[in-house]
Amino acid sequence: MKAYVVKNAEQQLLEHPVREPEEGQVLVRVITAGLNHRDLKMKERIGSQEQAYLLGSDGAGVVEAIGDNVSRFQLGDEVIFNPSLNWYNNADAPPSSFKILDGTFAEYLLISEDFIEVKPSHMSWEEAGVFALSALTGYRALFTQGNLKKGDTLFIPGAGGGVTTFIIQMAKAAGARVITTSRDEEKLEKARQLGYDKGLLTSEDWGSALEGEQIDLVIESIGGATFNRSLEVLKKGGRLVTFGSSTDDQFTFNLRQFFYGQYKMLGSTMGSREEFRDLLHFCEVNKLKPILDRGYCLDEIDEAFSYLASQQQLGKVYITM
Repeated sequence: MKAYVVKNAEQQLLEHPVREPEEGQVLVRVITAGLNHRDLKMKERIGSQEQAYLLGSDGAGVVEAIGDNVSRFQLGDEVIFNPSLNWYNNADAPPSSFKILDGTFAEYLLISEDFIEVKPSHMSWEEAGVFALSALTGYRALFTQGNLKKGDTLFIPGAGGGVTTFIIQMAKAAGARVITTSRDEEKLEKARQLGYDKGLLTSEDWGSALEGEQIDLVIESIGGATFNRSLEVLKKGGRLVTFGSSTDDQFTFNLRQFFYGQYKMLGSTMGSREEFRDLLHFCEVNKLKPILDRGYCLDEIDEAFSYLASQQQLGKVYITM
């Protein structure tokens, strides 16, 4: 099969063997796979090892073969991958065995039946293929950690990101008011399809633009470039959840201001299988779908990586096999 890998410090598309499923495993023929910002960093993380490391964490496909004692699926089933491995039940933090799925940028993927679910019937192959990692990250940040309630006001910088587009849609479906930002006025206008209530430019004075509006929950993923500005608009006693950092990981903030404000701050990453199943139900009930930006075939995957790195997208970039 064709697979996109890191080998000898280089990303490359090559032929890779397909293994037969063992007990409890299923072999899935991948139909579509989704890119995430995590994929852009994997070459640096993997380094110069000789053994090929298969890339990709999101995808959907059809069950082609099953191992012994597989009970939940049969040949021909349409499935979606849960990229959050070995984390079964909702908890304050993932177990030490937790890891993120790799290998979806390939024509076939071998995986435990524990970490696939039935493909959502209201989603196309392209939508299902880009769904899981970003949506699960957003669901846990918004509901488990952020404790969003109907009538809350959410502030989330960065309208164009994959996780952000899910969070905005889910927050609106839950009855929240949503305020977002973007560096680019055109991207902010395109993002209106997500249904947000108020959009601000990154260059604006957010406090003045909000005119004293009370922010119940901030979800941050940009890091040092916006963290203090986001904290400044949060109401006293409000909640801040951070799930990523696309700019500086390390920065300073005013600790005295933080404890006098009685703020609550929580970290979040990915989510459990229990939360993933809750997410699928939530999206089925509310008919929520990913926003698709553009797609590439597997042979064009280098172009897809370059496009994602340019940060021009609104929504998800996908690969068709």
